[in-house]
Amino acid sequence: MTQPTLIVNGDKDLMVPTVNSYNMHQKIENSKLIIYPNAAHGSLFQYADEFSKELIEFLGE
Repeated sequence: MTQPTLIVNGDKDLMVPTVNSYNMHQKIENSKLIIYPNAAHGSLFQYADEFSKELIEFLGE
């Protein structure tokens, strides 16, 4: 796959183990991986400001 892909996860996510995000990132050629520290499944909400900036940048590419 080469579709630009944004992969976001927390390093303490129990619902979607973080290792899965690393695996996806390795398999998707044009992907960007963001792992938020001390964050669980709600990392997008725990890091809302940072995530919004990253998302806007990613969509602008």
